[in-house]
Amino acid sequence: FHIGEREEKCIIEDIPSDTLVVGNYKVQRWDIHKHDFLESAPGLGMFVTVTSPSGEVLLSKLYGPQGTFSFTSYLSGEHIICFQSNSTRFAVTAGSKLRIHLDIRVGEHFLDESAIQAKDKVNEVNVRLEHLIEQIHHVTREQDYEREREEKFRKTSEETNSNILWWAIVQTLILISVGIWQIKSLRDFFISKKLV
Repeated sequence: FHIGEREEKCIIEDIPSDTLVVGNYKVQRWDIHKHDFLESAPGLGMFVTVTSPSGEVLLSKLYGPQGTFSFTSYLSGEHIICFQSNSTRFAVTAGSKLRIHLDIRVGEHFLDESAIQAKDKVNEVNVRLEHLIEQIHHVTREQDYEREREEKFRKTSEETNSNILWWAIVQTLILISVGIWQIKSLRDFFISKKLV
């Protein structure tokens, strides 16, 4: 994505609780002379701020033009990940565009292949088995989180349907009472004018 040099850009990620999140990013600055983005942006860094659904700041740190950040979610819900450059130029003169390449991995733990190759076959199978068990636990947590969200959505839908039913009943009663009132008023009007 592209942002201005002094602009803040935030991304919302829906993350289950107790989940490791790893993000890799790279910043490129626009070069006016080449009319292209430079391969890197030396001297330019990024403030990365992560906020939990309760508003607690989980991570607030300055990184370089290219880096990796990680945090663990303690609550399930929408986490806000914000990026802002550490440019010291004034907002009026900071007209440069930045391109940010971002890769966010939620709940993934990658195997270190070099460590596996250095061990014998029994240990390799053991490490891979532990990795698979860890992935199974992650999938289970994801499913539990999705069940919670589905239950919350179902309750909201049922409450909305109940409110709609009561509103329809109230509207029907109002229409019936207005109709009865109109019939009575017209009958009294006709009787008073001696038309009936």
